Formats: sequence, C-alpha cells, structure tokens
Amino acid sequence: MSPFSIFLPFLLYLSFGVSSVPIGSRSILRALGDPDPPDAAIDLNTTSFDEVLRDSPASFAIVEYFAHWCPACRNYKPQYEKVARIFNGADAAHPGIIIMARVDCALKINIKLCDRFSVGHYPMLLWGPPAKFASGGWEPKKEKSEILAIDDGRTSERLLEWINKKMGSSYSLDDEKYENENLPLNASDPGQIARALYDVEEATWSAFDIIFEHKMIKSETRDPLIRFLQLLVAHHPSRRCRKGSAEILLNFDDLWPSDLWPVNIEKNATYHGNDAFKGFQICGKEIPRGYWIFCRGSKNETRGYSCGLWVLLHSLSVRLEDGESHIAFTAICDFIHNFFICQECRRHFYEMCSTVSYPFNKTSQFALWLWDTHNKVNERLKKEEESLGTGDPKFPKMLWPPKQLCPSCYRSLKKKSDGTSQVEWNLDAVFKFLVGYYGNMLVSSYKDNGLLGVGGNERSLVDDMATSTSAVAVPVGAALGIALASCAFGALACVWRSQQKNRKYFYQLHSLKNI
Repeated sequence: MSPFSIFLPFLLYLSFGVSSVPIGSRSILRALGDPDPPDAAIDLNTTSFDEVLRDSPASFAIVEYFAHWCPACRNYKPQYEKVARIFNGADAAHPGIIIMARVDCALKINIKLCDRFSVGHYPMLLWGPPAKFASGGWEPKKEKSEILAIDDGRTSERLLEWINKKMGSSYSLDDEKYENENLPLNASDPGQIARALYDVEEATWSAFDIIFEHKMIKSETRDPLIRFLQLLVAHHPSRRCRKGSAEILLNFDDLWPSDLWPVNIEKNATYHGNDAFKGFQICGKEIPRGYWIFCRGSKNETRGYSCGLWVLLHSLSVRLEDGESHIAFTAICDFIHNFFICQECRRHFYEMCSTVSYPFNKTSQFALWLWDTHNKVNERLKKEEESLGTGDPKFPKMLWPPKQLCPSCYRSLKKKSDGTSQVEWNLDAVFKFLVGYYGNMLVSSYKDNGLLGVGGNERSLVDDMATSTSAVAVPVGAALGIALASCAFGALACVWRSQQKNRKYFYQLHSLKNI
C-alpha cells in the first residue's frame, strides 16, 4: 500500500468531514484533536477569594456559586464561559471591566465562604464591585446592598443581556479584541484616573522587562538604574511596586556586581543578572496582567506602554518634596536616555532635558516642566500622526488638561494660523490640578480596593509615603550610586548607607512589609 493511499482518508476527512463546521470555529480545533481553550472564569476558594477580588482592577465582578456534583451546574459552565471569555484575560475583547469568577461550594474549604454569601441554590450568580465581595458578604433581604443577585442569566445570551442592561452597554458574544469598543472617555471623566494605577503597575513591569530582555544594564547604565529604582522605592504610587523595587535594589550588587565590570566577564555578569531577575516580581505576582485599562487604545498598537509610563512619571513628580525635585529630574532624564528603547523618542526627550539651565528647587517647578514637556511631545506627535494617519482616532493628541477637566487652568485660548492652539496657562491652577489628578485621585483606587494597609487600613498619602522609606539595607555598589545623588531623599539613603557591612547584608521581611 502506497503512503498516499494511507494518507488519502485523512485528506478526505479534512475536506468533507469538517466542511460542516464554520470556519474559524473552535470546533475545528477540537475535531483535529486540539484541547478546549482554558477556562476564562477564575476558580476561587476561601484562601484566594478576598485577595483576588480586592486587588482586581475591574469595576465589577460576577461570582458563580456552584457544586461540582450538580448536573445543572455542569451544563451551565459552557454558557458562563462564553461570557467570561469576553471580559477575562489578555485575549478578552473587553478586559479589565468585569472579573468573572466561580466558587465550588461542594468543597469543604469553601463552606464558610458560601455561607457568607447566603448561597441557597446552584448555580447562583452575584454581581457587584470586587472590593465589596472581598470586604463583606450578601444577604438576600438586606436593603441597599451593592451586591445583587442575577435573577436571569440561565444562558450566555441572557446573562450578557442582563449585564448590558445594568451597565448601559452593548457588549456582544461576537465581540473581538479591539472591536466594538466601549472605551472610557478619559479626557472628560476625571474619575477614570483612579483606574490608571493598574496601568502604572503594568508599565513599571514592562519597563524593567525591556531592560532585562535587551540586556541594557552595563557599566555606564548601572548607576542611572540604581537612582531610578531609589525614586520608585520612595515615591511609586503602588505599594506593591515600591516593595518589589526595594527587593531588586537590595540584591543589586549580587545581580550585577560593580567589581566585575572592568573584567572581561561583564557579559556573563549581565546574563547572570538577567536570569536571576526572573525570580523577582517588581509589582507582585499578578503583574503583568497583559492588558491596559485607562491607557488602552482603540487599536492594539496605540497608547498602552507609553501612556502608562507618562502617568508613572507624572505621579512621581507630584509626590516629591521640594528638596528632591532636581535629583528626581536627573534620575528620570537619565532613565529615559539610557533605557527607553525608542531611539527618536529618547533623543527628543533628552534634548528637552538638556535645555534646563537651572536647578528645580520646588516640586511645582519639576511637575510643571514635565507637564509642559509632555504637551510639547504631544504637539510634535500630533503633526506626524495627522500627516501619516497613524494616530488613534478615539484618542488624538491634544493640549492637556482639556478645558472641561480644568477650566481654571486656562487664562485664554487662541487658534493660530497653522491650526494649532495657543494657550495662556494659569500655572498655579495647573499645578494644583496635577497634584489632585496624579496624586489624590490616582491613589484613591487604593482606598476603593482596601490596599492601603493590612486589613484595609486607610491612611493618608503622607503616612503611606512615610512608610515607603522604612529601614532597609542596600549593597555597597547600590549605596555608592545613591550617595552620588546626595541625601536628598532623606532617611531612605541615610539608613541604607548606615546598614552596610562587608557587602553581606541581612534584612528581615518585616522591614519591607510597609513599603
């Protein structure tokens, strides 16, 4: 028998046996023996429930309570999964809006958790803000509860119809990523900036992933990275990123020893550091999530990382003390110059850094310089994008903040002959706006999700910042870089230097718990 005659039945099966399956359907993959896609809904239990929902960036949550022995629950799972694939994960059409989870109440570990939410039948669906699930429970007769029972979600179509009615949205089971978007209007909704905290975490991870993947830590870039890490430890808006940055800084000399650079084993030292970094989680184990929320564009290739990095830089600029501003300015300029991989972008940014001829003595001076620089970048990119048609139509580059966000920021607004806008700014009002927008409003998501302290302890931003300079020890090489930046970051650098001993340092985990 010839090889062709053996293979012919398989060809006929592909030609005719699969012809009835719609093109692009997952059924084709299953027909060819490919496994079903992984579950999109997140399985939670009593140990993970509160943490996952408390830390979720989503605005809403749906939790299905079921029992694995229940036939109706097994039959309902495919219906629930169809909706979960729209909202959960990096490949979802609308990630970061609704987190969809499930709890198996038939497991003994979950009995008390299911009692907390008065589970009386299977499957049962509850809807509400994720933080409300994490901090409390549900009673069917309780009035004015933010957690609601979904009374009509027996099929995927009916569940999605319930969601659309509740949210005033138009999501569809046929939605594909970056199509039919219901994007938030960031420019006109100041409350959206609170959700940007999660994009700042994503951008922080992305920045360091690029640095390590491209092996960008060399003898000449080592100190700039140390100074930027120091800035993150002191002033990153996310506690998780502050803690992760501190852990990298603590181990910096072991990852990239300064005494190896002059020797011909620099390459090996670099690789060692890159490989070892994989064990660090700079912003926690849930980062990266693989998608953007506040910084999400209407196209896959727009906004995202660059937007998240700008928000990070602005949030750092308004959290500084007056005496720290110029050192922070230098650290940010050097970081962009050495580690931002877009060559033209970093060249333009560093040219603007080089035009500064006087030290920034106050927080307002540096924050306003960064704001003005961002507007100049937007003006330049707007012209390029309009001529090439590469901009995001839903998020065109603009002078910022727009008048609807900050009317008091504008003294006058005129149109120039070339079509651009000429604004006379009220700088005092602009700075006040920056502090409120990138300071208080950005950090408000901590309060909304109970992340300010253990047990949801809400503290002021000042207190939160003070704990970020808790006593930790730093290796000699890192401390030397910090010393070059003087004592401007106060107790942080001084305490670090005071705890050095023979390049072998020890620290207790509790020294980092409040960072």
